[in-house]
Amino acid sequence: MDALADEPRIRCGWCGADPLYVAYHDHEWGVPAHDDRRLFEMLVLEGAQAGLSWSTILRKREAYRLAFAGFDPEAVAAFGPDRVEALLKDPGIVRNRLKVAAAVGNARAFLAVQGAFGSFDAYLWRFVDGAPRVNAWATLAEVPSVSPEARALSRDLLARGFKFVGPTIMYAFMQAVGMVDDHVAACWKRAQADRP
Repeated sequence: MDALADEPRIRCGWCGADPLYVAYHDHEWGVPAHDDRRLFEMLVLEGAQAGLSWSTILRKREAYRLAFAGFDPEAVAAFGPDRVEALLKDPGIVRNRLKVAAAVGNARAFLAVQGAFGSFDAYLWRFVDGAPRVNAWATLAEVPSVSPEARALSRDLLARGFKFVGPTIMYAFMQAVGMVDDHVAACWKRAQADRP
């Protein structure tokens, strides 16, 4: 029996008590992801989040899944102007022309990276030498919004034609896909990760 299961769970302060945030925090944030479709999903969602709250995007996630063909990069890369116009009328997603166009363009760039590296996963994880960066922050205030690795990833993605991949967005992406584990010291996820 897990001793932590009987204790009240302390979480990183950003997730509060919102059940959607709690589930995301407990089951996704900081968990290493290696599936290319999941990586593409988080790339689309993090780009859509720019300038908005993450809770807004989490609430729209299922609508994004429907609108963007289950986050299949090949299908999204094939979206033409008519499909883009239809997406801009979809109230379930963020109807920002630049963000929608970026998602389609990023799908095409994503496929090019897969072709060059065998998978997006193989390309991506090189930026952290294949292993998550596990930080040891005492408080949420210590967690940075960017890192040298995020800057390097951003520069490389921009050079490959990706959009909405600035360093701050890429740091959030790296946290989302577990390239970086920024759970604070008091968080139950940190305690779980630190156990032998």
